[in-house]
Parts: sequence; structure tokens; C-alpha cells
Amino acid sequence: METNAEKLKRRNAELAILNTIAQALNRSVDLDEAVQTALAQVADLLDLHTGWVWLLQEEGGDSYLAAAQNLPPALANRPDKMAGSCYCLDTYRAGDLAGAANVNVVTCSRLKGLIDGTDGLRYHASIPLYAHGKKLGVLNVASADWRQLAPEDLQLLYTIGDLLGIAVERARLFDRQAELGALEERNRLAREIHDTLAQGLTAVSLQLESADALLETAVDPTRIRRIVQHALALTRANLEEARRSVMDLRAAPLQDKTLVEAIVSLAEEAAVAVDVLVVGQVRPLPRRVETGIYRVVQEALNNVNRHAQAAQATIELTFAAGEVVLVVADNGIGFDPDTVPPSRFGLIGMNERVKLLSGRFRLESAPGQGARIEVHIPT
Repeated sequence: METNAEKLKRRNAELAILNTIAQALNRSVDLDEAVQTALAQVADLLDLHTGWVWLLQEEGGDSYLAAAQNLPPALANRPDKMAGSCYCLDTYRAGDLAGAANVNVVTCSRLKGLIDGTDGLRYHASIPLYAHGKKLGVLNVASADWRQLAPEDLQLLYTIGDLLGIAVERARLFDRQAELGALEERNRLAREIHDTLAQGLTAVSLQLESADALLETAVDPTRIRRIVQHALALTRANLEEARRSVMDLRAAPLQDKTLVEAIVSLAEEAAVAVDVLVVGQVRPLPRRVETGIYRVVQEALNNVNRHAQAAQATIELTFAAGEVVLVVADNGIGFDPDTVPPSRFGLIGMNERVKLLSGRFRLESAPGQGARIEVHIPT
């Protein structure tokens, strides 16, 4: 019978093993690396020479070999033997591979009937992998001089399986987050292109079309030259914006100006008279918030210039407790928001920008009554 001292020694050894494996798993969020690391640690620390891990695909639930350690030649040299289902996977899917009390050692159906190349392996322990009750896969471990596993040994393997299950789920969550981040970045780039290059190139195109039309008339060449020179200036400005966007993907006008100064510059460049009103104590905002507000103002004024037929517009920026509020309004012809075509990416882009900043976007307009955009962004 195990003495108290022996129990304490065994528990300390188990804790040391679990700590080593947990540290190894915490060093990486890469799925393949996490699984291979755990398998190598189990094989080394528990003197179980051979092992492999099956994982279930998130889509469809098909199993695949995620990692292997020292497979015998009969399996290593026969990839077909390590494909498809087997006894332990079938048992796992059926829900019978549920705990240490129910499973100890099973005959490996992939090695059953083979004589050569097995390195003496016939049996393995199968440890189910779960995360929040969701089936992830199976960890199999074996050794040629297989010994019957004591209940505490098998329980240790199941605890290791729990650690591995958590690591697998964390790696998959990280991958999904990376995919979402990439999607957000693509959408952000689309907005950047629309708010800068697309708007600028549209202006260049209009200038050149005007010059081309004037060439067919007896107009003074000096007038055409001025239009072409203006188009060249716009082209250079867009080229500089593109270079800065590629280098830093930040709003270039904010690099050497405050947010208020940059907004005032936009107002001065607008085709209509724009009043800028700042309410509250001006304070520095996070860079992404300043960039978002600037782009919303830029797109709103672009819409005023191109569509509103307005004589006057106002920009009101309020620095309130815990939030910043932006209002852009004009006295133009207005429109019905419910009839805005999907191709009006500017409104979509403004709304998306605000949502990415955890803010609220509101558009008010009606035919003959101008338009009003109100944005609330927490700070």
C-alpha cells in the first residue's frame, strides 16, 4: 500500500509534469505546434515512446492526424494506415470514450493483424480531448513494453488531455480572430481607398473631361492649361497620399496637425461655406479615433460637395465626458435614406468606421430638408 510519503512524491511528480506541459503549451498559439509540443512532452515525461493525436475538423467533423511521435514503420511507412476511422475514433464519436474509469488500454485496430514493423506495439491508451463539452479529438500514447496503467496514471493522462484540449481551442480561437482581423483590415483598406484615392481620382477625371470638352471649342488655351495644371496638382496630391497610406496606413493630414486643425482644413477646402464649432475642452484622442472622425468628416463633406447642392454646412465637434460627438449638417436638397442605392459606399464606410470604434452612427435626411449626420464615439 502506498505510504503518505510516496503519495506526496507521486503528486509532486505529477504537478511537475503538468507544469512542464502547461508551460510548453502556453508558449505558442499555433495549433500544429501546440499539439506536437504536447505529444512530445507526454512521450518524454511519461516514458511513453510512441503517440499520435487525432483532431476533428471544425467543419464536418472529419478526423485527421494532427501530430505523431515515433510511429512504428508499419504506420510511418504506410500513410494509408493512418487515414480514415479506427476503433478508438469510432468509440470516441459514439460517446463511450468518456473518462478514465471507462477506458484503459485498447487494441490498436491499425496495428491489428500486422506482424512486421510494429516495434512490438499492440495496444495504446486513448484519451479524449474536449473543450467546453465539444469533441476535439483523441490523444493516443503507447510503448513497446506496455505496462498496465494505474488509475492515477490514467487520470494524469486525462488531465494532460484537458490541457491539450484547452490549447487546441485557444489556437483555433486565435486563428479565427486573425481571420476576422484580416477581414476588418481589408474593409478598412477599402474605406481608405474610397476616402482618398477614389475621391481624388474622380476629381482628376472631372478636370480632364472638362479640358477635353474645351478643346473642341475656341476657348482661350490659357483656361485649358489652368484646368490641366489643376488636374496635375490633384494627381500629385493623390500620389503622395497613396505613398503615405502604403507606408503607414494612417490619415496623412493628421501627421502634423491636431484633429481640430485637420477638420478646419477640410472645411476651408470645401466647395460650400462650412462653419466649424468646437464644444467642450479639446483633449487628445486615441489615434484610431481621431483618424475615424477625420475620415467621417471628409466623406460627409465630399457628399455635400457632390450631391447636396447646399449653400451652407456646419461641423460640430463636442468633447463630452467619456465620448466625443460629431455632427455634420447641410441645408441642401436632402434625400430619402431608405432609397439610397447599395453602391453608395461612402455612407456604408462611415457607418462601418463608427461601429469599429464601438460608436453610434445616425443619419437624418428628407427631400428638401438637407441632411444631418450624428456620430457618438466612446473615449
